[in-house]
Amino acid sequence: MLDACRAVGRRSDRRRVEYWTLSVGNRQLKDFFEDQISNSPRDESDQLADLKLSGKAGVIDLLAHDTRTDEVVLVMNEPRAWDGSDERLHELQERFNAYVSFLLDGELAESNPELAEKHARIELRCNHIPDARALELIGMIHDQLAFQEIKIEVVVCEKKL
Repeated sequence: MLDACRAVGRRSDRRRVEYWTLSVGNRQLKDFFEDQISNSPRDESDQLADLKLSGKAGVIDLLAHDTRTDEVVLVMNEPRAWDGSDERLHELQERFNAYVSFLLDGELAESNPELAEKHARIELRCNHIPDARALELIGMIHDQLAFQEIKIEVVVCEKKL
């Protein structure tokens, strides 16, 4: 796998958004991400995941260029089960706001000028199927971002027992 990808850590000082740039060669991003999810160690407790994700509103989990579709892909990982709470929906909205701000406020162009003119896709990668309230919010976000020509995809990679 190391020969198939090159990861470079970067940090934007303007908004303190942390992200990774990933270049994948000879392999589709979908396959790469599925391998990462299935091979990554999993926490047994969603409470531990809550601790890890607290304060992540301004963090972009992964920034990549999908050479197959020629799109910039921003990946948002959500390993926790959906609980339908107002707090979780607010966290999700804040994370989407940070991702969209990164794309539209010039930070992408500043940090990766070669990707600035490409179409964008935000992938919400979940370990659990979103509940009805989360799906409703994601649908509203999808509709609003369509005006900006930003795609939204939800990818569910449920744990196998």
